[in-house]
Amino acid sequence: MSLVLFGHPFSSYTWKVLIPLYADGTEFEFRQVPEDQDNYAELKRIWSFGKFPVLVDDGQPVIEASCIIEHLQAHHAGRNTWIPDGALGRRVRFLDRFFDLYVQGNMQPAVNHALRPEGKGDPYGAEQGRKNLHVAYDWLEADLPEDGWAAGDSFTLADCAAAPALFYADWVEEIGEDRPKLKAYRARLLAHPEIARVVDEARPYRPYFPLGAPDRD
Repeated sequence: MSLVLFGHPFSSYTWKVLIPLYADGTEFEFRQVPEDQDNYAELKRIWSFGKFPVLVDDGQPVIEASCIIEHLQAHHAGRNTWIPDGALGRRVRFLDRFFDLYVQGNMQPAVNHALRPEGKGDPYGAEQGRKNLHVAYDWLEADLPEDGWAAGDSFTLADCAAAPALFYADWVEEIGEDRPKLKAYRARLLAHPEIARVVDEARPYRPYFPLGAPDRD
């Protein structure tokens, strides 16, 4: 087996893949991009968009974080079941998309706006994203279980997506005390050993985040 993961320790979608790799004890080689120019050039040869993470399994690329986790479960299964069968699996897949699209997706416009040169931002898009992020928070507050994980008792793909999404989204727009279930769920995620590990590995890169990096996490 030869697994190579191209990614960055501060990248939310890299976290999403690192969490199951660490949790399953899967052996892999990590190649950091984009700072390492040789690694980045190789990544762009593999995937012309240069986006990450990308997993290479014995020379074959697997692209997009959710697809990578599905590939790992199918071909390098460990002690965890990331995508269950049946109705629970369908629920997990839905929540995975919810965290990627409605939490990460609504957070990102504010981050992009802050990163762009003066006069090149998108204040309207950032404002709408923040508003929609609160809609996502409210849906999660109503939908999440009182304890455990996003889809029930088992830690799944949905939680791998939730961890980075909620970690960074709360920096952009705080979840707040009026959403106790969601706030408690985020705290449970950050206490999970593999999530705590990726958070710690990313600490040196916190100045990259344009909207501030709270010391509370």
